[in-house]
Amino acid sequence: MGLLWVTPRARLRRLAGRGGLSPLAGRTVLVTGASSGIGEATALGAAARGAHVVLVARRVDELERVRASIEAAGGRASTYVADLTDLDAIDALVARVLAEVGTVDYLVNNAGRSIRRSLDLSHDRFHDFERTMAINYFAPVRLTMGLLPAMRAQGFGHVVNIVTWGVQMKAPKFAAYIASKTALDTWSRIAGRETYADGVTFSNMRFSLVATAMVVPTDAYDNRASMSAEQAAAKVVRALEDRPVTWDTVPGRVGAVVNVVAPRLSDALMSRFHRSVPDSAVARGVSEQQ
Repeated sequence: MGLLWVTPRARLRRLAGRGGLSPLAGRTVLVTGASSGIGEATALGAAARGAHVVLVARRVDELERVRASIEAAGGRASTYVADLTDLDAIDALVARVLAEVGTVDYLVNNAGRSIRRSLDLSHDRFHDFERTMAINYFAPVRLTMGLLPAMRAQGFGHVVNIVTWGVQMKAPKFAAYIASKTALDTWSRIAGRETYADGVTFSNMRFSLVATAMVVPTDAYDNRASMSAEQAAAKVVRALEDRPVTWDTVPGRVGAVVNVVAPRLSDALMSRFHRSVPDSAVARGVSEQQ
């Protein structure tokens, strides 16, 4: 029954101003997509709290830059180069990490891609759906499944998934992206129920817009309010420490309720929004393709 009170106790400690040693101190935290954006900022935050951070991404130079920043600040980090769309590469990564680092206590599934394109422009682009599923769903599931047995064996582990408020809002033009993130969101909720008795928990971070390189091709975002990567990472680090089931936005919660209580009204409102905001130049093929 102890897990029932993990998050409430952590929040009460914060409200009481009792900081103390971070739960991350002395633990191993693996972060994917750690070479930039939310992943980089999360790695820096976790290392600052005493964690040994395992940095995973495709770009070796950027990974080394992040590692150097962590070590310059007195932290500890290891780098592993891997293409997470290659399932065999994930299996090799898991084997290396377990052999060289040991059991991963915390996993942050951050690596991903977003595609904003209407179905009208997607009939000959089935690869949009394949590649979003590859990195946003199959990759984190394969990686988590590889690391999960060791977590369960030691009786502790926590997995944080970077998803999207779109799993609640069901926004038009994001069919490929939101479907892949919804798959991960649902898989993780079920996995958390199966691993609950073993002390392994999951958090789904349902972020709204975060200003990272991933959203640059979408000109519709140019004047939209957004979180910085550092602000989002601060919430990820908090989730690592407090282990909530989800982190939601207020609009996301409202959207989820409206989708259940008045689904046709929700469809009508989203249809109007869809027609009022066109596809980006990138999605239309006017500039460099996504």
